[in-house]
Amino acid sequence: MRPHDPEGKKDSQGDAQAAGTLALMALAWTLSDERRAERLLALTGLDADALRRGIDSPAVLGAVLDFLADHEPDLIACAEAIETTPATLIGIRTQLRQ
Repeated sequence: MRPHDPEGKKDSQGDAQAAGTLALMALAWTLSDERRAERLLALTGLDADALRRGIDSPAVLGAVLDFLADHEPDLIACAEAIETTPATLIGIRTQLRQ
């Protein structure tokens, strides 16, 4: 996921952008199933309007990743669907909180 840097420097802006992209992909995956989407809203306390308004909010994206982390089968299925790993999604959740 991290862009190659021949000097070994981290690209923090690129990392943040990649994290945001993966979090949005996880959100899209979560919302692709009506029952899962309803469960997300019920368990996070978000409603559809708050989700729309907060789509670029680290707090909202973090809540989505928390939701996935709390149900391992969904976390694993999401990671497979968006071609990443569960550990990466958990790491992104941590990164969004910083």
